[in-house]
Order: sequence, then C-alpha cells, then structure tokens
Amino acid sequence: MQIRFYLDEDAMSRALTHNLRVRGIDVLTVSEAGKEALGDEEQLVFAQTQGRVIYTCNVRDFQRLHTEYLTQGKEHAGIILLAQQTFSIGEQLRRVLRLMKAKSAESMKNGLEYLSNW
Repeated sequence: MQIRFYLDEDAMSRALTHNLRVRGIDVLTVSEAGKEALGDEEQLVFAQTQGRVIYTCNVRDFQRLHTEYLTQGKEHAGIILLAQQTFSIGEQLRRVLRLMKAKSAESMKNGLEYLSNW
C-alpha cells in the first residue's frame, strides 16, 4: 500500500501539498483536519488513527517521540523528518517521491526517515 501523508504545521506547504496531490498521492494537512491546536504527541496519535505517515520539520520533538514510542511498545504509522529550510519545494518533492518508490506504508510503520537521506 502507498504511503499516505499527514503534513504538520511546521511542514505544511500549499505548493508541496498540491504537487503531491497532482501525482495522485494522498495528503492531509493539519489545517484540513482541523487539528492545529493539538500537541506533537496528539498529532502523532491522530496520524496513526488515520494510517498516515507524519511529515514534519520538528526534528527534535519527533525524534524523542519516536524513541519513546519504541521504548514503550507503542505504534505509529511512521515519521518523515525534514530539517527546516533545508530543501526547496522541488527538492522535497523529488526526495519524497524517491522515498515512496523504496518504501510502502507497511515498511514505514514505526519507522523514522530523514528526508535528507533520500
């Protein structure tokens, strides 16, 4: 199954969202979901309930949450981390598409990926 994305407030970009959707990729943003007021862990829980991989620039907090989840035996649908201001929208899109060719939704489960590696 193809990765379905949940873009958090830090990573939301109309251009990225549009370009992913044009390619048939399922994307939901925090704004569209009406979840702007939720904290990081609540965002991760919401993404899990929706079967969506969270895409965020909040590297430090989501690295910590990922480690806590693994330690506590909790599950999440996956996390993709992007250092803020690292890549243009075009470069993010290219890297996301590379990642999607190599990874399925199943292989992202409980996984953490750095967009810079793609």
